[in-house]
Order: sequence, then structure tokens, then C-alpha cells
Amino acid sequence: MDKLKSDIEVLFIDDEPNNLISFKACFRFDYTIYLAVNAEEAEKHLREHPSISVIFCDQRMPGKTGVAFFEEIRDRYPDPIRVLVTGYADIESVIAAINKGQVFRYIKKPWIEADIALTIQEAQKFYLTAALLKKKNQALEKAYHELDQFAYSATHDMRGPILSVLGVIELLKTIPVSAETGEMIGMIEKAMLKLDGYIKSLHEHYSIRRGELHFTEINALDLIGDVGALYDPVASLKQVSFIKKHSGPETFRSDLPSLKIVLANLLSNAFKYQREQASDKRVELEISVGSHEAVIRVSDNGIGIPENDLPDIFEIFFRATTAEYGSGFGLYNVRDILNKLGGTIEVSSKENQGSVFTVRIPLMFFHRGRSRGSGIVQSDRLRGR
Repeated sequence: MDKLKSDIEVLFIDDEPNNLISFKACFRFDYTIYLAVNAEEAEKHLREHPSISVIFCDQRMPGKTGVAFFEEIRDRYPDPIRVLVTGYADIESVIAAINKGQVFRYIKKPWIEADIALTIQEAQKFYLTAALLKKKNQALEKAYHELDQFAYSATHDMRGPILSVLGVIELLKTIPVSAETGEMIGMIEKAMLKLDGYIKSLHEHYSIRRGELHFTEINALDLIGDVGALYDPVASLKQVSFIKKHSGPETFRSDLPSLKIVLANLLSNAFKYQREQASDKRVELEISVGSHEAVIRVSDNGIGIPENDLPDIFEIFFRATTAEYGSGFGLYNVRDILNKLGGTIEVSSKENQGSVFTVRIPLMFFHRGRSRGSGIVQSDRLRGR
């Protein structure tokens, strides 16, 4: 008869020896049975026999209930299916255990052999289904990780040839050509800039997904200075007044690369979506450091965002305007970063009046450093030059 025994391994826990003997006598030919009189013996079996798939445990045991035992082992041994055996009218605790996912079902004492056999078969199906799902999830997670790595590397490698083409285009601009050729060169440059912007945003997106946060002390003035070094030339070229402000302590703790990506996306949009014919074009960056949060505000008086589009601007690939090329990744990446930092972003905007983006980032540690008064600060002063 042993040859007909299934591969199912069952652990039965009860402090009454007669119940243990009876259970094994009924099912020893059908399943591999392990018996335990207390929680310590049960855990020993679980350690030594990791293929145990079904656990029956009596609710009323000395020193510990069956529900308490299941709750205790759930994290260490999550895979076996748990069945509670009770001979008392303790229905409330049983229902609570089922609702919390601590047990698969319960069996009343005195139990009936057919009920136990049916429960084992159903529990085994559930166990196999969960095991298969776990394997599929692991395979999916591995494939997902490999796809992330590929996309991250591919977007990095693709920028090299694009930048080379843009470099050649810059050289071509210095050579006298016909108007028609010059127009074609301009079209190629615009297309390559659009492609480069898209790939850069995509690479940034995967960098965010792959990266871990590293909280360090950040000097707000240095951060504004770094931003100024990048965007002061843009402001000069586009004839935009770029105002930078700081208030509160100079230092706070956060993840510097993440903040730089947030600022780059917000400021890039602020400069990009200006009203071309306006004579008073303006972009303003303000960083305020408080005792519990840092507030970053980027405002402009550009073309603004239509009211109907405001709920969607943080969705991936969404673009509120076609006036300038864009990937639809920028604000999506900003929101993704802020979710990781535990921060928030708010936007107010009116068409042809401009937009204000307000970022709030909780400080992981209280700031250190002396307070500095509010006011407009210049890039050379910020950098200590």
C-alpha cells in the first residue's frame, strides 16, 4: 500500500496523544504524517521537513492557542497551508484567524475522516497553485530586472551617437550653405534634439527605478549655485530673467541626485514654455528650508497649462502642448522621485499667465547649520567665488 501513498506531507499538532494516534492511523497509508504535541516539536518538523504542505493544529493547547501558533510561524514558514482544529465554540477567534489569512479553514472536533481527507486535497491544490504563482512571480521579477538593466544600458549607449551627430551639425552651421540646405540641417537638428531629449528622459526614468536613496547633508546655496551654472546661460540666450532665492538654514538632509533631477525637469519646462513675444520673461527658483521640510518652488510667467490638462500632467507620455518637443517623461519622473522621498508636488497654472510648481520634501533628519535671512542670491555668491 505504501506505493500508493501520495507525495503530500502533513503535520498534525495536538497535545492529546490519542488524537495523534488516531490521526496517523487513519491517514498513514495516504500521506506522509508528522506528529507534534506542542509548538516546539512542530517547529522542529518544519525545519527538518521543508516540503510539509499542510498543517493541522488544535486550537486549545497548553500555553498557546492554535491561532497564536499560526500567527507566530506565518512569516518564517509562509508556504504550508494552515488548518485549525477546534472542539470548542470559539467561533469568533476562528473567523478572525480566517479573515487575517492565518488559517485556510477550520475543522470541528470530533473530526470526520472524509472531511479531513477532503480538506487535505483542497489545501494541497491551494499549496501547489501558490507555489506555481511564486515561481512565476520570481521569473517575472527576474525578467523585469533584466529588462530594466537592458533599457538603462541601451538608453545610455544610444546618446553617444546622437551627441556625435549634433556635434557634426554644429560644425555644419559654420559652413556657408544654401538656404534650402540650411533649412534641412535645422530640421535634422530639431529631430535629433527631440530624440536626445526623449532618450535622456527615458534613461533618467530607469535611473530612478534602479537607484537607491542616499541621504546626505545638502547645502541649499550650493545646490542653487549648481543650478545657476546650468541655467544662467539658457536664461541669457532666451532673454529670461532667472531669479534665485533661499530662506532658512543653509543645510538639510536628502538625496542630492534625486533633487537635481527634480530641479532639472521643473526648470527645463519653465524655460522651454515661455511666451516668445513677451518682453518680461521670468523664471524664479526658491528653496525654503524649515525644521521639518524643504520647500522648492519653481514659477514662471510663460504659456501656462490649460485647466483641463492639469489633472493629467504627471501621467507618463502626457504632453499639454506641442509648442516645444518633449518626451512626456519629465513630470512623471518628478512625481516618481517624490514618492520615493515621501514628498509632494502641487501645481497652479493659468494659460498665458504662467505656472507655479511647489515641491515639499520631508527632512529625514533635522537640519544643521545657521539660519540665513531671505533674499535674492546670486550664483557667484552662492558658490563662494
